[in-house]
Amino acid sequence: MKQRFTIEDLVQGCKRGERQAQEGLYRQLVSTMMGICLRYAKDRDDAEDILQTGFIRVFQKISDFRMEGSFEGWVKRIMVNTALEHYRKNLRTLTAVSLDEVQEEVSFSDWNALEVEDLLNVIQSLPNGYRMVFNMYALEGYSHKEIAEELGITESGSKSQLSRARALLKEKIKQLEFDDHAKQIR
Repeated sequence: MKQRFTIEDLVQGCKRGERQAQEGLYRQLVSTMMGICLRYAKDRDDAEDILQTGFIRVFQKISDFRMEGSFEGWVKRIMVNTALEHYRKNLRTLTAVSLDEVQEEVSFSDWNALEVEDLLNVIQSLPNGYRMVFNMYALEGYSHKEIAEELGITESGSKSQLSRARALLKEKIKQLEFDDHAKQIR
């Protein structure tokens, strides 16, 4: 019979350098953290690189965690920061779009009919800058000021990136729904 450990037990074991505790913690968090990495990455290979680097940082910095607040939230923050660093290393250019160019906002009620995997694919298909800003703002709760600081862009650039990302998401969601509907009537 396998013994069950709490997150606190595993964190304490990791702080003592216990390999089994590291493996247990990894197994407990890997699927959630992979989901975060997939949202920021352009594909699964990138997400796996981000995940691996993120967990290395978690284990390197685990002695800094003071058992105050959510450990999973702490790890999530490391994964997001790792994804942002990965993005900055591979940064080409962000496409700035005027807010006037974007006419419609995406309605998240459009997402109800889509599968989670479809949504992930749609988010991953966004251009890098749009994907980063969308994830940070809509999914992580960053302000435009924080996004601008993290990505080295202006606040208005962050707003235009988000607006354009939403417009592209809306187009892609409508196309997915159209394709799905076309399959059903065949």
